[in-house]
Amino acid sequence: MITPAPAAASTAAVHAEEPAWLELDQLTERLDLAVDRAMSEAGLWAPELAARAVRQAEGDPAEAAHLLRAHRAAQPRLAVSAPVATSELRVVRRISSAFRNPPGGQILGRTVDYAGRLLDLLPEDEGRAHVIDESPAPADDGHLHHDHDHQPSADPSAVERVPGNVLAILREMGLVAPLPERPDDPEPYDITRRPARPGAPRSAWLQTMARGDTGSLVHLWWYGCDWRPDHEIPGELRHGALPVRIAHPHTGEPVRVAEVRVSEVESFYNVPSAAAQHHLGVGYGICFGHNERKSIAMAGLDLALVHYDATSELHHDVLLTLDGLDSTGYAQHLKLPHHVEYRSVLDRAEAAGQDANPPGETV
Repeated sequence: MITPAPAAASTAAVHAEEPAWLELDQLTERLDLAVDRAMSEAGLWAPELAARAVRQAEGDPAEAAHLLRAHRAAQPRLAVSAPVATSELRVVRRISSAFRNPPGGQILGRTVDYAGRLLDLLPEDEGRAHVIDESPAPADDGHLHHDHDHQPSADPSAVERVPGNVLAILREMGLVAPLPERPDDPEPYDITRRPARPGAPRSAWLQTMARGDTGSLVHLWWYGCDWRPDHEIPGELRHGALPVRIAHPHTGEPVRVAEVRVSEVESFYNVPSAAAQHHLGVGYGICFGHNERKSIAMAGLDLALVHYDATSELHHDVLLTLDGLDSTGYAQHLKLPHHVEYRSVLDRAEAAGQDANPPGETV
C-alpha cells in the first residue's frame, strides 16, 4: 500500500531543512579577503579554486591553503612566466604614509580602514536588501562611500591608475641608493624545488614570506624585530593587477595570458648599513590578493633580514617557521594515535620514580 505524501511544505520550511550552500561567487565577492589569503599562503593564483577550498575547509584559512597547495603540487608546470616590473601595476588602491600628495595621487580604494569597528546588527532581511538594492556604486576613486563624505585626496584628473613608484622619487632626491648600471640579477631561488635554509639569497626569503602564514608573519615582524628603536615608514602601499606573460611557443615573443592581483609595499628606514652611505634602507613586500597587513610585515622583515647576519636567529625563524602547513601539520599530527610513544613516556616516568624511591625505603 502506498501512503499519499503529505501536503507540500512551504518553500521557506523546505529551505530551512536543507543545508546551506555557498555559491562560489558569494565567496569570491563577499568573502574575498579570505579567498585572497588562501591563495597567498598556498602560492597559487586561482580565485575559483580558492573559493572551493575555503568552502571545503569550512572557512579555515590554513586548511584551505593546504588543499590548494596539494592541488597545485599535482599539476604539471607548463611554462615559466616572464619577469614583470611592478611599474605596470594597474592600481585600485594606492596610499603613501610618506607623502601627502604623491605624484599620481592617493587612491583610497575599497577598504574597511575608514569604517568604525561597530558590529552590524541589522536584521537579516534588512541587511540583505541593503546589499542588493542600496549598495552605492564605487566612486571615481574606487572607494565605497557608505555613510560618509570626504574631499578627494587629489584632483581627480591627477589620479593615475598606473602611477610611478614613490621609490623612484626618493632615488631622484638622493635618499636611496641608485640602481647599479649593470645589476647582478641571478636566477631567483625556487623554494618549491629546493628547501630554503639560512644563508639562502634574498629571493628565497621573499618567496618564503610571500606564502607564509599571515598571522605568524605579522607576529614575527611585530615582536621579533627589536633591532630598531622606532618603526619603518611604508612609503607606498599599492593593491592592483599585474599582467602575466609567457613566451609564445612558436614566435618566442611574450604573450599576456592572465592577470593577478597583488598587494605591494615599499618601506623605508635608517638601516645602519645604508645610513653609513647616507641612504635609507628599503624593505619590500608583495603577495597575492588583497592582504595589506602581510605585505607591510613582509617589507619590515625584509629590512631586518638585511640588517642581520645570515646566521642570526631571525633568518632561521623566517626561513624555517613561517610556513603555515608545517606548523598546523605538526599540531594536527598530535591528534593521531601515539600509543607506543606515550607508553614509553609512562614507563620512563615509572622507572625514574622507582630509582628515586627504592623498595623498602620510607619517604
